[in-house]
Amino acid sequence: MERVNPFRGLGIALVTPFNEDGSIDFTSLEKLTNDQIENGIDFLCVLGTTAETPCLTAKEKRAVMDCVLKVNNNRVPLLLGAGGNCTANVVEYLKNEDLNGFEGVLIVAPFYNKPSQEGLYQHFVTVAKNSPVPVVLYNVPGRTGVNIEAATTLRIANECPNVVAIKEASGKIGQIEDIVENAPKGFEVLSGDDAITFELLTIGAKGVISVIGNAYPKEFGCMVHSAIQADYTTALKLHRSFSAAYKLLSADGNPAGIKSLLAVQKKAANILRLPIVPARKQTYEALEDFVCKFQG
Repeated sequence: MERVNPFRGLGIALVTPFNEDGSIDFTSLEKLTNDQIENGIDFLCVLGTTAETPCLTAKEKRAVMDCVLKVNNNRVPLLLGAGGNCTANVVEYLKNEDLNGFEGVLIVAPFYNKPSQEGLYQHFVTVAKNSPVPVVLYNVPGRTGVNIEAATTLRIANECPNVVAIKEASGKIGQIEDIVENAPKGFEVLSGDDAITFELLTIGAKGVISVIGNAYPKEFGCMVHSAIQADYTTALKLHRSFSAAYKLLSADGNPAGIKSLLAVQKKAANILRLPIVPARKQTYEALEDFVCKFQG
């Protein structure tokens, strides 16, 4: 079976907008989803970290899935965040959840229990064997407490033909380049960090799952697509135009930063669920200044 990765180019890690009463703002979610698609993004990542997924109930997660499925209407591929730190629970979810309409699942490295490299390998192989759709690995040591080493990623990729990509947010350029250079045919690297996406695309990554793209899908997409097409002059100019925003979006953590930016743009309210709180006033004001001055 030929391995095919449907998640290339600009992917968006969708936020979950909330109303003043704390409920999900489905009107804003519909508008954001449609805005992404109409502005030329390549795929959507639903229920990832940026969506505040750990703070959503099972019923709310399903409602978000159904909302995005309806708005998308098969226009772009959908990637569903479906990871966890109990292998059996992830497998049970993949076997029982209706994944119709989703082209793949994003499976994060198990968090908190900090498995060994062998444990990571066994986890992902078990999940891959039980997934009805292609799998994208997600390496984000800053959140999980464990790094999926290049050798482990390549071992999984070589043994699991339905594992099609890895979202790399380790920041370890040498590790990521090792994966790019030695990956089996069809297995690809996606950036998990907007700030180093330009650099990763120049060494062979095939796309990004972006946070800032929630606010600037067209402009950030132009950067991504220009870099993929080896138009590095255009891509670098656009990348540098976002430099201030990269820092601001991470200053108070994700998704606090992007929620502030969307609020400045009047695309969604600046409301989050504990333990995530809104960005500091100084960050918000700096984002206001960025929006006023930005020229993509």
